[in-house]
Amino acid sequence: IAKQFHLPLQSGSDRILELMNRKYNRDRYLDLVEYMRLKIPDITITTDIIVGFPGETEEDFEMTLDMLSRVQYDNIFSFIYSKRKGTPAEKMSSQVPDDVKKERFERLIELQNGISRRKNEEYIGKTIRVLVEGRSKTDDSKLTGRNEKNRLVHFEGGDSLIGGYADVTVESVQPHALFGRLV
Repeated sequence: IAKQFHLPLQSGSDRILELMNRKYNRDRYLDLVEYMRLKIPDITITTDIIVGFPGETEEDFEMTLDMLSRVQYDNIFSFIYSKRKGTPAEKMSSQVPDDVKKERFERLIELQNGISRRKNEEYIGKTIRVLVEGRSKTDDSKLTGRNEKNRLVHFEGGDSLIGGYADVTVESVQPHALFGRLV
C-alpha cells in the first residue's frame, strides 16, 4: 500500500469551502486524516490550498493556517486564486485584493516550509530506499529519485542506477528535498 496520500483541502474555512461548492467541512476532513493515520501511522499526507478565494477574510485564512498546523502536511501544493472565465467565482463581488493574496500566500508558504523541514529532518542519518528517476534537473552531477513516501532525494551516483532502486543515507535536508550519499 502506498504510504503517500494526496487529500485536497482547498481552504480551512467551512464558509469558503461552501462557497467553493465542496461537499466536506473541516471536521469531516480532520476525521479522514485521523482515520488514515490510524490505518497507516507513518503515512505522508499532501494537499492543495487556494489562497484568496473571493470572500476570504483574514479569519478564514487563519483557519487554513490552523489546518496546516493541525494536520502537519508533508507538503502542500498552493495557489493564489485567479479568476477563471465562466466560473461562478469570477462573478463574485468580494474579490480579494492582489496584495492581500500575495501576503497571505507568503505566510502560508513560510508556515508549511517550517513543517516540511521538521518532517524531513527526521530522515537525517537514516538509510532509505529510493527509486532512481534520473539526473537532477538542477544539478547534473547528482541523481534524483523518490522514496516510498514520495520524498525527493538527491545523491551522487552513476547512470546505471536509473530506473532501479538504491539505498541512500540522508545527510541533509531542505523543505522540499533530502540529500544523501549512496550506500
